[in-house]
Amino acid sequence: MSLDYVKFSNGFEKFMPKEYRDMVEHGPFGKKVSVSQMGSFKEVLEEHPMCAGCAMTLFIRLAMIAFPNPEDTITVGTAGCGRLAISQAAIPFVYGNYGDQNGVASGLSRGLRLRFGDKPKDVVVMAGDGGTADIGFQQVLHSWFRRERFTTIMLDNEVYGNTGGQESGMTNRGAVLKMAPLGKKFEKMDMVQMAKVAGCAYVATVVPNNPRRVESVIKKAVLIAREVGSSYIQAYTSCNIEYAIPTDKVMEDAKTVENDRYAFSEYITDEAKQYLTERYGYKEYLPKPGAPAAAIPGKA
Repeated sequence: MSLDYVKFSNGFEKFMPKEYRDMVEHGPFGKKVSVSQMGSFKEVLEEHPMCAGCAMTLFIRLAMIAFPNPEDTITVGTAGCGRLAISQAAIPFVYGNYGDQNGVASGLSRGLRLRFGDKPKDVVVMAGDGGTADIGFQQVLHSWFRRERFTTIMLDNEVYGNTGGQESGMTNRGAVLKMAPLGKKFEKMDMVQMAKVAGCAYVATVVPNNPRRVESVIKKAVLIAREVGSSYIQAYTSCNIEYAIPTDKVMEDAKTVENDRYAFSEYITDEAKQYLTERYGYKEYLPKPGAPAAAIPGKA
């Protein structure tokens, strides 16, 4: 979790595996790279065991490129497809146990602040819809109520994909799956609204077919979580296996779903806007000429 971990010890350069040498010499650590530069640098996630055409893997790749400081980031996950890819990345990964990822992240985030003080050590939870909205729901919600300072990303493929196709809380009403042959009888959970009510400072929904937008929301969510409070991103990452989406149609499906029911949305508190503007130069949140300055909770 430091640049010290991605350099050669004196005299050992020639003995290191090629993957490690490539990471040291061409990786993103300590550099400011963009998704527009994909293919020109060594990514922190390249080889993985995910299914061909998996939109979730593309989203995870984009998210990791967008991390403001990947060398100072720890990811936390739980059971599900996503962890198969996340655990292959050149970023420290903590594997929570069946939905406790936000509890683990809470302790980890607090401990890092005690150990490293003001140095940015980012914690990012990446878990599926089952781990976030079902099995881990209690700890997710309480971490938001407590304003824990880390980012939660839901990889929403709207199904339990790696256990055969059971419905999850995020499955759409009426959807028929292998292990839900009669169709889901209840509405998809509104986790976006719950995140707002629970006090998240930043909430966004995205699909993976707009890399620059994914990069933008990930950067803002992680930066806001450093000092302002909890942030939440909900990403549509279709399961092309359980929903029988042809591999070459995965991005087309994402675009259709975006237009139909998963439009980009962004919610950000006034405190978070002011923080991004003053600390990181985000001009898009500057007050409009003539508009009264927003009041910041807890500040005179």
